[in-house]
Amino acid sequence: MPMARVAVALDPDRKEGTRKVVEAIGLPDLRDKSVLIKPNFNTADQAPGSTHLDTIRATVELVKAQKPKRIALGDRSGPAKTSKVFQEKGVFALAQEMGFECLVFDEMPKDRWVKIKPPGMHWVNGFWFAKPVLEADAVIGLCCLKTHQYGGHFTMSLKLTTGMVHSRNMTELHTSVINQRNMIAEMNWPYKPALVVMDGVEAFYKGGPMTGPRWTANLTFASSDRIALDAVGVAALKMHGTTDKIEKRRIFDQDQIRRAVELGLGVSGPDEIEVVPVDNASGPIAAKIASVLSKG
Repeated sequence: MPMARVAVALDPDRKEGTRKVVEAIGLPDLRDKSVLIKPNFNTADQAPGSTHLDTIRATVELVKAQKPKRIALGDRSGPAKTSKVFQEKGVFALAQEMGFECLVFDEMPKDRWVKIKPPGMHWVNGFWFAKPVLEADAVIGLCCLKTHQYGGHFTMSLKLTTGMVHSRNMTELHTSVINQRNMIAEMNWPYKPALVVMDGVEAFYKGGPMTGPRWTANLTFASSDRIALDAVGVAALKMHGTTDKIEKRRIFDQDQIRRAVELGLGVSGPDEIEVVPVDNASGPIAAKIASVLSKG
């Protein structure tokens, strides 16, 4: 299997950090294609509680430069109401300004959802998945670097997919103490993103996903491999100091990552990941994160 590249930028400017890591990894040819951007909009809490508008703006600018036929930004929030989150974040106004569509997944009719049953699933009867994700030519995820105190342990690119699954499935997910992290990985089985950008300019190293103690890391990451990106994110949290649930387990033994590997969603170990600094300034921190990653 070829090495999965994870770009790392040390830059306090989210727009610049996003531009650097996207250009380092590269986008596929998007000319005349339909592109779906998936932010982290559980709530409208300030980043890293949710995706910062600067990250969205930078991503849309990079995508528009390739002249796609359609750009849409879609999500299902929870516990907050999605349309209210879009409004509070200023996404509707930004969409009008920049010329992209907004898709409020939980306002879609039933026929815009499809039942998914991954192999060997921990879901009782599968889950309902948003069809616009499957219909897009390219999906770009925008996640945040943070821990998750309600059972996920961390919430990055794999956990981002929760907003693509219908709210009717959330009770089963959230009440499954033993299998919740396996189920999070399984939600990623139906699709493969073209790219995921992770905002670590500020990170939650405890608490999360909405609020928590902040680490001003000034980091932005990107990869086309969700497992590689989450592994690097977990390594960054370990480097800083984080929760016992993350500290006391090896990176590829984390349930989300282990189950994603079983499903073949990306790399299977740290030796298949290349941590790529985008410039000289990013080199030392990228090397530190890579060292933690290699040690597990």
